[in-house]
This record gives sequence, structure tokens and C-alpha cells, in this order.
Amino acid sequence: MTPSVPQAGLAPSVSQRLKLAYQLGRHLGPDWLIYRMGYALRNKSGWLRRRLPARPWTAAPLAGLLREGMPSEPDAYLAYRRTQAPPFLFSPADRSVFQGFFARWSTGDAALAARGEGLAAGSLTYFSGLTLETGFPPNWHRNALSGETAPADAHWTDLDEYAYGDIKVIWEPSRFGFAYDLVRLYWRTGDEKWPELFWQAVASWRQANPPQLGPNWRCGQETAFRVMAWCFGLYGFLESPATTAQRVVDLAQMVAVSGERIEANLGYALSQRNNHSLSEPVGLWTIGLLFPELDASTRWLRLGRRTLEAQTARLFYADGAFSQHSFNYERVGLQDLLWALALGERNHQPLDRSVYETVGRAATFLYALSDAGTGWLPRYGHDDGALILPLSHCAYDDFRPAIQAAHFYGCDSRCYGDGPWDEDLLWLQGPEALRSPANSLAQTDLDAAAGGYYALRTGDGMAFMRCPQQFRHRPSQADLLHVDIGWRGLDIAIDPGTFSYNAAAPWDTIPLAATAYHNTVTVDEREQMDRRGRYLWLPWPHGDTAVRLRAQHGTLAYWEGGHDGYTRLPAPVHHRRGVLHLGDEQWLVIDHLTSTASHRYRLHWLFAAWPYTWQADAAHLMLRTSAGDYHVRVCAGGADAAVSLVRAAEDSPRGWYSPRYWVREPALSLAYAVEASSVRLMSCLGPEACTVTDAPEGGLQVVGARWTAVVRWSGADGGPLVASVSRQGEGAETLVIHERPYSI
Repeated sequence: MTPSVPQAGLAPSVSQRLKLAYQLGRHLGPDWLIYRMGYALRNKSGWLRRRLPARPWTAAPLAGLLREGMPSEPDAYLAYRRTQAPPFLFSPADRSVFQGFFARWSTGDAALAARGEGLAAGSLTYFSGLTLETGFPPNWHRNALSGETAPADAHWTDLDEYAYGDIKVIWEPSRFGFAYDLVRLYWRTGDEKWPELFWQAVASWRQANPPQLGPNWRCGQETAFRVMAWCFGLYGFLESPATTAQRVVDLAQMVAVSGERIEANLGYALSQRNNHSLSEPVGLWTIGLLFPELDASTRWLRLGRRTLEAQTARLFYADGAFSQHSFNYERVGLQDLLWALALGERNHQPLDRSVYETVGRAATFLYALSDAGTGWLPRYGHDDGALILPLSHCAYDDFRPAIQAAHFYGCDSRCYGDGPWDEDLLWLQGPEALRSPANSLAQTDLDAAAGGYYALRTGDGMAFMRCPQQFRHRPSQADLLHVDIGWRGLDIAIDPGTFSYNAAAPWDTIPLAATAYHNTVTVDEREQMDRRGRYLWLPWPHGDTAVRLRAQHGTLAYWEGGHDGYTRLPAPVHHRRGVLHLGDEQWLVIDHLTSTASHRYRLHWLFAAWPYTWQADAAHLMLRTSAGDYHVRVCAGGADAAVSLVRAAEDSPRGWYSPRYWVREPALSLAYAVEASSVRLMSCLGPEACTVTDAPEGGLQVVGARWTAVVRWSGADGGPLVASVSRQGEGAETLVIHERPYSI
């Protein structure tokens, strides 16, 4: 989504404007600020409207978009596409070989067929998990959730993308994501109704969306995704009787006009420094490779390559993390690159080796944070339901298809054994890739300091921590020191997700991005950063991840981090968090907050809405999960606390989480608030109902059924919170935290 200006309200004063400009220049750079100011002026002057004038399709016939000497008469052009056009990811001759692999993954065929039949009957899948009745073809300008319709006769630069509900609901059908399902169905069954359905949708979209008119031309990234899906359908149905000469001519014209749209506004896409900066060059690269007959194809090919290689280096970090601070958006970026790499190889124009290396690092990073048995990752960062290459039967939150394909391209091998997650790789690289070795990777603790991601692994789970030392790109959520805990394939302590970028109150400000809904501590009901717009947080805080230790022979492990987000308060607050693994899947999370004045410290945990029992006086929550009972107990060393547990609040987003875009489900929100100048908050989580008390000789002890863990506090000024932890009884061991912190 496009970053917005600060939200409506009282007009900001001159001093507020200057302060905002200073912060934007400081964090995003003066070049970014100057470009965006100039872009706003050019837009207001009508520059883009003049560069991309609205016109009917008849005003831009394919013949005028082709190189000299290329056939434009429909039958001749179709013959060219079938016999001389550049190769795609696959060819019709591959179908019989592919079907042998499809037979291995037939357990998902019924669901695939049901989606196809549903589409034909007018039921469209939105955001990888929400089915809406739209009719077929859908009304391409109607918001199927709100009922609002954007004007089809207005130039896209004149449209307010927040005036018709969540514009992503309008955009979603126009991504043509269903084209991938239709091709997969056709290659499995040979039923000609699937290509006919695709071509009917293309013809309907063309009629409803003349060049540069209406909301579906507003976003260059959406245009690029649409081009990718159109190409997949064109090549997937190339030999079908439904693929008539006139239909192919019309589609080629649509692709060419799409290239003009992407190129004209590419500078703005690059200024966003996120997936737009990858997807739109991929669109140009795709058109330049696959449609060399177009007059602009050579320019688009060069521009796409140059931009894509440069942006890949800028947006992916050395540890494999991604600039958009979101695991799902990292998958989008990764699938962009996989598509681009595969097309380049097919056409003997491979991208630079550095792109392959980046893809390999990203695969290793995501694999390290995934659950090997299910493919899920912590639901971290903004998530709009995007899955731009839906090429397998695997669920949306199963990252194995993308990780498997990325690992192959980046590391020349697979990281999972044979399974339905291989279908992405089959479509991208062909059958030979599925005969490559599958080398299982060890999943160990993660230190991804460049991106700010950390994990402590256990035998049956993981604690995932978020603590960027320094933001290089815009933060998407105010969630430093957030902790996500997985256990036995379940996400126990969870991130709330996104829900929507533009919904009715109380969901109208992307509230789940706020500190209060994450598993961390809020001070005086303030955010760790201040909101300066729908997608903008300022100033950017710094994190400090100074300690990470694991016992060499045992299960004890410790991680510690901190941030300075609350040092901007009149009476500054310093927040440090320690995460201790005590063995037996038990965790102790310690929050230490210090200040010279009293503050309200609110510790928050969010859990999936399992059946539960709640003892408010003991701040003890027991979850009855499908994998067994799981206990949570919170305390504050004797300080008086206001404790509450909320499930699915009626008047606020508290007690909700969003597993899919525009889907919200009940969750359990546990809040523990104290008034103090300095406080130490303890959270004990695990399958045992442990007690937390003061230790006889100082420090803290956590008592389980057959063991006791003694935690000694550190007295070192500026050192770690914990000096040592000793487990006594069953599984005895000791971990000493060095007075001089271990630097990651």
C-alpha cells in the first residue's frame, strides 16, 4: 500500500510541519524528502495525467505498439506467439510430464477444483482466505465488502484511494490471482472450461478498464502482478481452442499499455523502498523478456534488470531479512525474485549472481524461523494476504513452497523432502529441479542482527524476539521487544496481525500495529514511536541486543535486549527484556523498566483463543490447547497490579487477532499494569504450572513439579539483567551470564 500523509484532523502548525520535515529528512534522507515534495507538486499540476493520458483501447492499437516488421494481424500474431515467441517457465509439451508429479499431490485436487467451480459460479477468493460472492466476471470497480463503487471514468490520479473503503478489496480481483488456479486445473484435467473462464475474465476486465481510467490503474505494483498472472494464463492456455487470435492480440495490447503505466511512475515506486520497488521492475523485466516484439521492450528489459538488481541489494539485508519488516511481505519479494530469475534463465539472460545469493540467504533466514512440520512462521509484521504465486496445494501460512524454491535457486539444493510444497519449484524450474538433493537444514538459535530478529530454539518450540538495533527502513509496527512463542507446532503467544489498512472504526487506524496489542510493555499508554500517518512512525527508536547465551551442555538459554523508544518522555524510561529458557519448554520473560518518576507500565500478552481457565487474583491463565495444557503466570515482585483478561472486545480491537486480511478471530488479551518509577515484571510460560517467588538468598526462583530454577540478578551498572540461572533437581545445570555482555 502507498504511504499516506498524516491523517485528517486539526491542521498542523508551521512548527509541527517543520518538525515532521526534519524527522522525515533525518530518517528517510533529504533525497527522499525532496523527491516526494517534487512528486506531490508534479501530481498536483497534472504532470502524470498528461504523461499517461486516458484513452480508449482503440486509440492504442497493437500495430502501433509493435516493432517495425512484426505481425499485427490477429492470425499472424497468434502464429508468432505459438511458434516464435520467447520461452516461458513451461511449454505445452511439459504437460504430460507434469501430470506424473501432480498425481503425487492429489490430496489437494478437490479443494483446487472447488475454487475453480466457485469462481465460475461467482464466488471469488480474496486475500488467500476470504470467499465473497461477486458474480462472474465480477464488477471490477466495486468493493465487495462495503458495497461502494469507485468511478470507472476518472483518471487514476484523480481518485482518492481511501474514499471507497479499503481499495485493496477493489484491487484484489484485478490481480487475476485466480489465473494460477485455472492453469493448474487445466493442466491436470484438460477441461476447456478453465481457459474459457480465463479469457472471459480478460475480456471483461478490458472492457471495464480503458487505459488509465478507474482505480485498477492506480497502483503500479498491482499492474505488475496482473501482468504476471496474464502471462501465466497466456502460456498455460496457449494451445487451447479458447485462445483465439483476437483474444491474444487484445491481451498483448493490454500488456503493452501496462508497461507504459509502470514505467511512467517507477520513480514513485522506488521511493517507497518496499515491495513496490521490486514488483514493478519485475513487471518491466517480464514484458521486456516475453514480448520483444513491442517497440519499448528493449528499454523495459534494461530498466527492469538494472532496477531489480539494485533494489534487491538495497531491500534485503545481509542476514536474509527484508526491509519491509514483515514475513509475508518478504515472501512477496522472494516470489518476485524467483519469477524474475526463472524467466531470465529460460531466456538465457540470467540476473546477476548477487540476486541468487540474496534469494539463498532469504530462504535460510525464513527456514530458521519456520516450523519444520507445518511451514508456519510467526505472524509477524503487516500481512495483507498476498500470495502472488499460488502454485501449490499448501495453505497460505505454509511457507515451505517459497522456501523450497528459494533454497534451490540460491543454494542449488532443496531443504525439504518430497511433498506438495515442490509444485512451485516444478512450475518455475521444471521436473529436473525436483530430482535435486534434499538436504535438511538444522534449525538452531537465530541471530539476525541486521534485520533485528532473534530466536531461541527448543526441542518442541521456539521463542522469537524482535529488536532492531537501528531501523534502515520505515518501521511498520511499534513492537520492539515483542516475543512470539511456539510450542508443538502451535503458535501460543502471538502477533495480532493486520486485519485491514482502511476499515471502519475502531479498526480505521491499523490499530493492531500499535504497541498495546503486541507482546511487550507500553508506558503511559504511549506508543514506542509516534504515529505520523497511516503507515508512518516517527522518530525511529534504537534497539540494544547485548546478551545472547546458551549453556553448552544443557537446555538453559538466555537472550536480552532493550530499546530507547520511551527515553523521549519528559521523565525517560529505559526498558530491557530478558528471555530465559529454563528447560522442559518453560520460559521466563523478565521486563525491567526504570525511571526517575512514576509511570504506568502495562505488560501485554496475546494468545490464541483456546478454552481456558483464569485466576485473576493469581494472574494465572491456563490454555487447553490441542497439544496439551499451557500455563501463563505474571507477577511484579509484590507491586500492586491491575490485571485483566479480554476475549473479543465489542468496542475495541483488544482480544482479537487477524489470521488473514479482512478476517478477525477472537484471541485472549492478558494485561498486567502497575504504577511505579521502576519495576521488574515476570512472565512464566510453559506446559507446567510453575510458581514464581523470591529466592531465599536474593534473586528469583521458579518452581516446577520436579525442578527449581534460581535466577540471580546482576548488580552491574549497564550490564545484563541476570547474573546467572541455576536449575536444581531434575535436569540440573547452570548458566552464568558474563558481567561483560556478549555482543551479537
